[in-house]
Amino acid sequence: MYAVAMAVALMVCTAAWAAAPAADVLKGRWVRQDGGYMIVINGVGADGKLEAAYANPRPTPFSMAQARRDGDKLKVFLELRAGGYGGSTYTLAYDPASDSLRGVYHQAVAGQTYVVEFRRAR
Repeated sequence: MYAVAMAVALMVCTAAWAAAPAADVLKGRWVRQDGGYMIVINGVGADGKLEAAYANPRPTPFSMAQARRDGDKLKVFLELRAGGYGGSTYTLAYDPASDSLRGVYHQAVAGQTYVVEFRRAR
């Protein structure tokens, strides 16, 4: 139910999103600090839809990859259904001070949630 609610919330887009070119800051390769998992974001649509993939270590597509503005914060929601992930999700926020994506990973199969951080790969 949580994933469905988040998906609906993230799908709502406003005209303000189109005026937010700062969303391009999400493009790039992001490495999770506790294990080398990688998110690759190649593009950000005008509606916030992300062209993105996950690697652990093999590439896995996201079933949903969406960014949105929440006040002055840029938030990202990613859902994995392929490869045995069973609807696991990342709910992240971009932190400009550290150039990182921080938030939580909900491992749906095990029913556990972890605090995570992804740093931009240079």
